[in-house]
Amino acid sequence: MKTLILTSSGSFITANNVDDFLPKKITDCRIAYIITASKKVDDTSYVERHRQKMDELNFSYTEVDIAGKNEDELKKALDGHDIVMVEGGNTFYLLKAVRESGFANVIKELIGNGVVYVGSSAGSYITCPSIVMATWSNRGFDRCGITEYSAMNLVPFLVKAHYTPDMLETLKEKVNDLQYPMRVLNDDQAILVQDGEVQLLGGGDEIIL
Repeated sequence: MKTLILTSSGSFITANNVDDFLPKKITDCRIAYIITASKKVDDTSYVERHRQKMDELNFSYTEVDIAGKNEDELKKALDGHDIVMVEGGNTFYLLKAVRESGFANVIKELIGNGVVYVGSSAGSYITCPSIVMATWSNRGFDRCGITEYSAMNLVPFLVKAHYTPDMLETLKEKVNDLQYPMRVLNDDQAILVQDGEVQLLGGGDEIIL
C-alpha cells in the first residue's frame, strides 16, 4: 500500500493518533527524520520542539540530511525505515537537495515498497507537481537559485500549508492561475493519500477555494 501523510505542521503527527494509517504502531516504527529544509532558515526552534516531542513519545528516529548525498548513499541511509518524515523549512533549498541527490527516485521506490512518507510544510510541498505556492510566502527565504518549480509529482495536487482565515481572499485570486487543484491545510490538519484515495485528517472543515 502506498501511503503519504501531508501535514502543515509536524506537530500533527505527534498530537494525533495515526496508527491506523501505518503498517504498525508509530512507536514501533523506525523513522528517518529528514531535516534538510531546516538548514536554510534563521529560526530552527520548531525542529527542537519536534525532537523533544518525539523523544517524549518514545519515537525511534534517525536524523538524515539528504544534501550532498547521491542515490546510493540515500538508499543506504534510508534502508530499514518504516517512515520517511520530511521536515519543513526552506522549500527552495529542500527542492535543490532533492534534485541534486536523486531523492525523488529513491523515495518513489520506497513508497512503492510500503514505506510511509510524512511531509511537513516544505516536506509536503515537494511531493506536489510544483512548489509554486512557496513563492507566495513573505518570509524572504533564499531561493537557492531555484527558478523552475517542478517537484516530485507524488500527488496530483498542490498543497498550501499554514492556512489562516486572513489568507482566503488572496488564495482565491491565486488559485485561478494554477495548473493543478489545490488543497489547503491549517496547522491542525493533514491529507492522507493512500493508494490514490485522498482523505482530510484533523480538525475543522476543508477549506474550499
